[in-house]
Amino acid sequence: MPQPFSVQRTEEGDISVLALEGFLDAHTAPIFEQAIQSELDNGRWRLVVDGQKLSYISSAGLGVFMGFIEQVRQEGGDLKICGLNQRVRQIFEILGFQAIYDMLDTVPDAIRRFSEVPTREG
Repeated sequence: MPQPFSVQRTEEGDISVLALEGFLDAHTAPIFEQAIQSELDNGRWRLVVDGQKLSYISSAGLGVFMGFIEQVRQEGGDLKICGLNQRVRQIFEILGFQAIYDMLDTVPDAIRRFSEVPTREG
């Protein structure tokens, strides 16, 4: 049975951190999508997605990442991904997400990356 999905939101200055937990699939992707949209509606364009407790991601979940990145970068922000376990990270890497997104080990690494590369081209 799939694990329930949740998004926990915190802030680090002007950076929003969305910590995902559980299964991100076609049924739960709208929850993640709404969480990102809420940040953008509030003018928060610097996002970190912490996948430390994310146990599964489907194409629908991956699509949420892709659906917002262009808009976020046009506004001078970025979306950085961190904390993925090996199995989930492998899915991102097979699909080439590392060429589009900064993928880091921890939330502090992702936050620090904003000072080095505020908006990644990709």
